[in-house]
Amino acid sequence: MQQASWIAVDWGTSNLRLWAIGPEGQVLAERSSADGMGGLEPDRFEPALLALAGDLLAPERKTDVLICGMAGARQGWVEAPYAAVPCAPAGGAPTPAPARDSRLSVRILPGLSQAGPADVMRGEETQIAGFLAGHPDFNGTLCLPGTHTKWVRVADGRITRFRTAMTGELFALLSTASVLRHSVSIEGFSEAAFLDGFDQAAASPLTLALDLFSIRPASLLADTAPEASRARLSGLLIGAELASVRDFWDGCPVVVIGTAALSQRYREGLHRLGAEAAISDHPALALEGLRAAHARFAKEKT
Repeated sequence: MQQASWIAVDWGTSNLRLWAIGPEGQVLAERSSADGMGGLEPDRFEPALLALAGDLLAPERKTDVLICGMAGARQGWVEAPYAAVPCAPAGGAPTPAPARDSRLSVRILPGLSQAGPADVMRGEETQIAGFLAGHPDFNGTLCLPGTHTKWVRVADGRITRFRTAMTGELFALLSTASVLRHSVSIEGFSEAAFLDGFDQAAASPLTLALDLFSIRPASLLADTAPEASRARLSGLLIGAELASVRDFWDGCPVVVIGTAALSQRYREGLHRLGAEAAISDHPALALEGLRAAHARFAKEKT
């Protein structure tokens, strides 16, 4: 295996993903493991990194390792302070992380913070930087759906404001740890049920708590299929979310960045509400953001 000129790392709560970058900027290797931040004590980050990338390090020199994501959280490898918006994504100074191995020079990119309403992100800003590297003139909203969905306004290459919706986490909790678990399947999906729930919540988000409970009696009284209940739950939550962030998508272009199935649901919902929305199909925006940050730091050194 050819040794890396530098290593790009996206360190999430559940997974670790890295790319070994060669002297011409080419990807020499891409690797991942389940050693996410959520399962590691601070002194276990370096061993987890070495287990995945030790053979990629040159023995006679230090290899730069640039990390984004949850390794910079307070409970991570070392806390990387937040940069306050408005600012360029992934534009703040990285924080050095302590490493015993003499072959390592590790830095962690900061997350972003917003004072009012209070909000933070850590990792998504690097995906945004990767998107803007390929679309430098984009002015509009980026939606990054997931466990904690981010709605981000971007103008002139800077993030001006953002909000986080706990829609994905609410779906997981309600479907597995509430009374709705008796009515909702683990798998399966009904497009019609999703759209029905979406339209209801988008039109009347204030009744969300009432409409959520109705999933349970519908399964008892009307024998609603579990996969339809699952889809309706998703539709209700996403519909209410989109109704609450109208100021982010109304009258401006939106690009959705996420997994294919979830991105499609968000785009479909936005289209039903009259918004202009597209999906980014780039497979590795975090890598592109890390590339842009690394190039900037290399330029600042010269």
